[in-house]
Amino acid sequence: MISNWEQVIAKARLISLPEAYLRLKKVLDQPNFSMTEVAIPISQDPALTARLLRLVNSSFYGLSGTIDTVFRALTMIGTQQVHDLALATAVAQSFDRMDNNIMDMSRFWRDSVMCGLAASNLARTCGLAGCERLFVAGLLHDIGHLVMYQSIPELCQQSLLMAKETGKPLHLIERELIGLDSARVGGALMQQWQFPGSLRETTEFHLDPAQALLYPMDTYLVHIAVALAEEDFDEARLQADSLKYTGLSVDQCLGVRQQTEEDVVNVFNCLFPLQKAG
Repeated sequence: MISNWEQVIAKARLISLPEAYLRLKKVLDQPNFSMTEVAIPISQDPALTARLLRLVNSSFYGLSGTIDTVFRALTMIGTQQVHDLALATAVAQSFDRMDNNIMDMSRFWRDSVMCGLAASNLARTCGLAGCERLFVAGLLHDIGHLVMYQSIPELCQQSLLMAKETGKPLHLIERELIGLDSARVGGALMQQWQFPGSLRETTEFHLDPAQALLYPMDTYLVHIAVALAEEDFDEARLQADSLKYTGLSVDQCLGVRQQTEEDVVNVFNCLFPLQKAG
């Protein structure tokens, strides 16, 4: 009999990233690449280009003037940030055709955008350099649930119902009922896609950031961002040492939450123009 884990992993192996992103990654993996070489694979994918330019021109970056080409985006925000945004939009494309009858995709991505924005704003509040990278980490933290809903939807729905009835955290119900949780699945998917170690760690350990060995600060920030993205923020959902480790106060977190809520719809519409924010 096939285990739940085997079913989920079998489904994960069938999910591929858009060819444009894979070509971009191949360029960036080479030494001494040029800006033109980076721009070409993105520009050859109209959907990826459109999403990237919408996001670069959004309030998330607050740049003056309109950025109307991929090359211009590269010169304004740099290769690493363009890669991260391309990665985020590539993952979104990979799940574009997921059946809304299985999962409310608008609500899923709206919550994910909220988490991504909250994570980057928390990083900015902490004074971290390159805080925009946390947007991608927050956006993709729950990617494992998309795989689970495609492979074992009935068990996922049952877990969600039990969590609502009992008030217990969903991941604990999933571990009891299914034998795994979305964070573990997401980490495996990140490993399969050969994503950077920072993304794998924030995804796999955001539920228990104390387990993060290489990128603990990023993981703690995503952990806090997940709590802030909940409809009703509950400080009790945070790991006991999360505020101490990051140096953040509850008031600072609530301030970030308010700031983030103002930008969610705009950024959501940049990434998912055909859906409505839930």
